[in-house]
Amino acid sequence: MADRTDKVAQNVAGAYYVDSACIDCDVCRDTAPDNFTRHDTGGYSYVFKQPQTDDERALCEEALLSCPVEAIGSDG
Repeated sequence: MADRTDKVAQNVAGAYYVDSACIDCDVCRDTAPDNFTRHDTGGYSYVFKQPQTDDERALCEEALLSCPVEAIGSDG
């Protein structure tokens, strides 16, 4: 389970976030590319846009459930 006290700084405020356990595997970016992106120099993903539609929320939830190291969390 993702640790909300260990969120990467680049996450935008909102329900979904990525913590420092991210291994840069591409799953979230492939699943929800409108919401997750890569920090190129840091080598990890983060939420650059919170979901605004039901479809985006569903894809973010799918990314959360698919993350192999459980680095994606949701407070919502």
